[in-house]
Amino acid sequence: MNALWLCVTVIVTGFSVQAQLNSNCNSNDSIVLKRFMDGMESAIDGWTSNSSNCCDWDGITCDSSGKVIGLELPKRKLIGNLFVSLTNLDQLRTLNLSRNLLKGTLPVSIFQLPYLQVLDLSANEFSGSLPATVNLPSIQLLDISDNNLEGPIASGFCISSGIRVLKLGVNYLTGEIPLEFENCSSLEHLSLDANFVSGIIPEYLFRLPRLLRLSLQDNELIGQLRNSNLSNLVYLDVSLNYLSGKLPDIFDNFPNLTYFAAHSNNLNGGIPLSLLNSRSISSLILRNNSFSGLIELNCQAMVNLVLLDLVDNKFTGSIPGNLPSCLSLKTIDLGGNNLTGQIPESFKGFNSLFYLSLSMCNLNNLSGSLQILQNCPNLTTLVLSRSFDSEEMPSDANLQFKRLKTLVIPNCKLTGMIPVWLNGLTKLQILDLSWNELTGRIPPFLGHLQSLLYLDLSNNYLNGEIPKSLTQLPDLQFHENQLEFSLEFPVFMRRGMNGNVLRYSYGTRFPPTLDLSNNFLTGPIWPEFGNLTNLHVLNLKYNELSGTIPSNLANLTSIETLDLSHNDLTGEISLSLVRLGMLSKFSVAYNNLTGIIPSGGQFSTFSVSSFEGNPGLCGEFVLSCVNNQESVHARVFEDVEESIISLPVWTGFGIGFLFAVILLLVLPRVRDTHSMDKFE
Repeated sequence: MNALWLCVTVIVTGFSVQAQLNSNCNSNDSIVLKRFMDGMESAIDGWTSNSSNCCDWDGITCDSSGKVIGLELPKRKLIGNLFVSLTNLDQLRTLNLSRNLLKGTLPVSIFQLPYLQVLDLSANEFSGSLPATVNLPSIQLLDISDNNLEGPIASGFCISSGIRVLKLGVNYLTGEIPLEFENCSSLEHLSLDANFVSGIIPEYLFRLPRLLRLSLQDNELIGQLRNSNLSNLVYLDVSLNYLSGKLPDIFDNFPNLTYFAAHSNNLNGGIPLSLLNSRSISSLILRNNSFSGLIELNCQAMVNLVLLDLVDNKFTGSIPGNLPSCLSLKTIDLGGNNLTGQIPESFKGFNSLFYLSLSMCNLNNLSGSLQILQNCPNLTTLVLSRSFDSEEMPSDANLQFKRLKTLVIPNCKLTGMIPVWLNGLTKLQILDLSWNELTGRIPPFLGHLQSLLYLDLSNNYLNGEIPKSLTQLPDLQFHENQLEFSLEFPVFMRRGMNGNVLRYSYGTRFPPTLDLSNNFLTGPIWPEFGNLTNLHVLNLKYNELSGTIPSNLANLTSIETLDLSHNDLTGEISLSLVRLGMLSKFSVAYNNLTGIIPSGGQFSTFSVSSFEGNPGLCGEFVLSCVNNQESVHARVFEDVEESIISLPVWTGFGIGFLFAVILLLVLPRVRDTHSMDKFE
């Protein structure tokens, strides 16, 4: 692929070099480009109708005779219709309008340019169907991905045997893969991902002699993979389809295949032997299927395997003890399988391992597992959630993980206390011990972990005050500090429910967070929390915290979620919190707060549920302050009346006189107060 893009770059660069020789723009091309400019709803920077030489305009490239051979306007946010304006631009060889917001129907004229070599209209807002006929005899690269195109895939794209890159992904295209694609003898990259393409995967695709990269993920393809010929494919992704049955034993025919993903299908059975013995495979991603049996990799053959992802299948047995023999293997995720037993002793010599996830397995002996894994010198990420059920958190102070950046052990019902050996994890960025049964206090040394950016201790039985050291975490005080991920997981695109293009990765995003919710913490919320200007999430709900809400929290300029609900907080909500422009989720519900709810800023977007359960609060979104004062006066009057009526009847006339006096004194004041409230 690098060689391919290098060739494309050379083509475009060649145009740019020739542009230095240009003098005057071809008159016909100039007219067409001015029509194009006039058809835009907004001005194009660097273009002017007063200049007769369009070769001088930004994004325009001409050859030595003044013919326009390049039009490149990326990221200009242009809005308009290209249908008429490009009708006669027959000499155009390069069209690059990627990453704009161009709107309108895709112009048929674009597909009738006999000299066009590179056409890139990706990441726009073109709609409509692809043309029935295509006349692009010189085309080498065609990219119209990430638009709103629909209908069947045009069969004429391979009218040119020289096309090398064809990208139609992230649209709404339907129908089957055209039989005419068999004529694409020079095709090196075919991408149809994130559409509604149906039918089977044609076997002829694997016979294309130069095809290196085939992306068919996130469609409606059915059936099985079939291939009886030698293929030069390096990259094959058929994930997120409806492929079923067993994965055929055909991978001897893919001697150069380095990346294979078939996750999220209906595949079952065992992994075929030709795949378990592949010398070329670097990334093997089969998660979210129904594969079963033992995991039996031939590590003597799989010398290039770097990533192994078998999450959410039905594999049984123990964790393979020979995995350390896969000398290049860095990333292992075996979560969500029926694996049992312990971490193999052989992992003590697993030098290449840096990411290990064994979530939702039936493993035991957490203490012994950590004793083994501490000997993996390059281990950076360790995820053990929902395993080691109801064991005790290991307390061995001698445990050492010198390079560990991520430690995730939630949902295990672990007992005991937060262990002291965490103090030695000097590179730790992410610590998640949530949803366990840990007791005792939060140790102050957690605030001395210089790189800690994400701390989740929620849903335990922790007590005592929040250590003030947590307000001094260095990497939460500066905006430029972000979590670093070097996971070997790919990023892929698919269409969301609302039509937007979403980009996914198997690596979870961890915003800078302090989550201490659902514990038994007492004491105040320290004003020094306001120093954590890089903090995105502060969650202290469902504790027994007391005191007031510090006004210093207004300094949390990056905060997106602030939840202080279900505590014993008193006082008022500081007006300064209105300055929190990034705040999207906020709750102080069910405390003992009083006063007026601030208005303006993000506070105008919060619902009643953010403030309910505070009888003394009033404001625009809960109970208006006028009505709140009326109800207070009414309660006072009712209390007085009930007290008088309940006195013994034998007090007679004296009580009646006293009642009349009280009415005369109280009612005018209530009326006056109501009158004043109306003008406030």
